[in-house]
Amino acid sequence: MQNDSPATTTRRQPASAKSEQRIRDILRIAREVFAEKGYERATTTEIAQRLGISEATVFTYFRGKRELCVRVISDWYDEIIQAMETGLRRDQPVRAQLQFLIRTHLHLFLIQGTGLCALVLSEGRSKGQELGESFLPLQRRYTAPLMDLLARGQASGEIRQDVPLRLMRAMVLGPMEHLLWEVVAQDKPTDIDAVSHDLVALLWSALQAPDAERAALRRLQREVADALQRAGGA
Repeated sequence: MQNDSPATTTRRQPASAKSEQRIRDILRIAREVFAEKGYERATTTEIAQRLGISEATVFTYFRGKRELCVRVISDWYDEIIQAMETGLRRDQPVRAQLQFLIRTHLHLFLIQGTGLCALVLSEGRSKGQELGESFLPLQRRYTAPLMDLLARGQASGEIRQDVPLRLMRAMVLGPMEHLLWEVVAQDKPTDIDAVSHDLVALLWSALQAPDAERAALRRLQREVADALQRAGGA
């Protein structure tokens, strides 16, 4: 049984609410199957059977298993990015924003998406795997909120400017990925609140600008001076 339809197959573009609903249903069941079985063991046949449709119907909307899996992960990443961007309070100090991003990351991966987390870790990150190259643009989009936060932290003087952003990104994501591997591989429970708090405490000592406290004091002084000036001119 082939998981991918022939290259000559032409997908029908969704032209109605019914077609759009069918796509949502396929993606919902595909997420379940990929989360339960991983990429190699998952099949488009099982996805179709669970949904009560023919495999040919799946191929009407997706060229095959690879395209379907990439779409599932892409949609999942969109949900994670939206959760991060919606809940992030930019009026807070960068350290508090970093803790929110890390906690949200761990919560969504370990509580809501453990199966997909295992799939991404085991197959999506390796060049030797079928999905590896397809996941690269998804990873860049997924890490964009963190990169934006680090850049804003540099601009505000809260984060050091002598280390490239890509290296600081690796400093943040590396320990989290190791933790995810540990939890997924050993099925080991973890206190996400405690872990995220401890991780930020460890990371912040390396990320913060050497004169971050003085910079914060200078910002406060400027804000107070501006407030007094406005009050005097009122």
